[in-house]
Formats: sequence, structure tokens, C-alpha cells
Amino acid sequence: MPRSDRSPARARAALRDLLARVKGGERYADRGELLLSELVTNAVVHGKNDGTRIHVKLALRDDLLRIEVHDRIEGTPLPRQTTADDSSGRGLHLVDSLALRWGCGPRGDGYLGKVVWCETAPEEG
Repeated sequence: MPRSDRSPARARAALRDLLARVKGGERYADRGELLLSELVTNAVVHGKNDGTRIHVKLALRDDLLRIEVHDRIEGTPLPRQTTADDSSGRGLHLVDSLALRWGCGPRGDGYLGKVVWCETAPEEG
């Protein structure tokens, strides 16, 4: 998808489409949409403004939703220190607290940049 302000909404729509096709998929919806939004927003806000695209991969297996956001940004994202007055900078703190696990690594296969990923379990209802 393009690196634009509309990308988080597009990514959430893709996740809703995936979850609608899977029995019990709705149990991943709220947390999954929040995690996906945060990772895509980080790629949009901190990405290179050179026309490159963001790639989102979603997989649901073994009672885990895996979310990957691939971009051409070098380096490892780290949660920032924030104050109560800050209007941004809490995204990775949310990911850290809501995901079972998350991480970052090189994209591989000769592509520049990185992949930031997280995994979450279904919410009990």
C-alpha cells in the first residue's frame, strides 16, 4: 500500500476482511486493529518520503494473529520516553503492552529496510 495517511484505515479494512472469513476471527478484531494501526502509522510517520510502499502481511494460525509491516526504513524502532503532555510517541508502548510478543528484523530476500511484527492471541469473550 502507499505510504499515506490513509494506509492505517486500508490495513484495518484488510484485517477485518481476513477475520470475517475465519471462524472466530472476530475475537482478534479489536486488539488486532489497534496493533496494526500503530505499526502502519509508525511506517507512515517515520518512513522515507520517496514513493516507496508499505507492505502488510497478516496470518492467522495456531490461535495467533501475526501482523507484519515491511518498510524501507533502516534501524530498529524503540519505544520513546513520553510525558503526559506529549500528543504522540506512545505507539510502541501500546504494542509492547497488548501483543504477546513483537520484534523487528531485516526484510530479507535482498530488500532494503525492515519488518516490524507482533503476535496476539484471541480475546476471551
